[in-house]
Amino acid sequence: MGDNNVNLPPGFRFYPTDEELVVHFLQRKANLLPCHPDVIPDLELYPYDPWELHGRALAEGKQWYYYSRRTQNRVTGNGYWMPMGMEEPVVSSSSNKRVGMKKYYVFHLGEAPDGNTTNWIMQEYRLLDSDSSSRSSKRRSQPKPDHNKWVICQVYEQDNDDDGDGTELSCLDEVFLSLDDLEEISLPN
Repeated sequence: MGDNNVNLPPGFRFYPTDEELVVHFLQRKANLLPCHPDVIPDLELYPYDPWELHGRALAEGKQWYYYSRRTQNRVTGNGYWMPMGMEEPVVSSSSNKRVGMKKYYVFHLGEAPDGNTTNWIMQEYRLLDSDSSSRSSKRRSQPKPDHNKWVICQVYEQDNDDDGDGTELSCLDEVFLSLDDLEEISLPN
């Protein structure tokens, strides 16, 4: 996967929504159906640190995408992926029904639980657990697909350009704050 835009025509970018990742890519992978374009590689995430993904996973800008097998062991050679927050539902825009789940992880350098937090974030997408039982019960002669086996991971390094408190001011907010400062300076005591 040395070429970042494998099977994509010139000028096209890979910028899927959460729903597209789950419905178009992950469901097809779990059901052993072809996916066009076939651009997301299979990759065992956990031997690789996030900065080693370049050339191994599908890169779009500063984000990397790949299929991986779902596992509880998220330890790499130099650190581990630690879950943050609760799982969020991925909802279909047409039917407003849940089609999958998304979970965030942050990469820590060192050994758990004493590792140092980094700016590397992973979003792990999975199918709903109920999908595997509802569809496969009708086809007993064929092996049922294991929907829980595959996930799609999206990895990126979060920018560290903010002021550290997690809030970002708009240009208009900054103008109003500077006017307040100017007013305080010009008022006589």
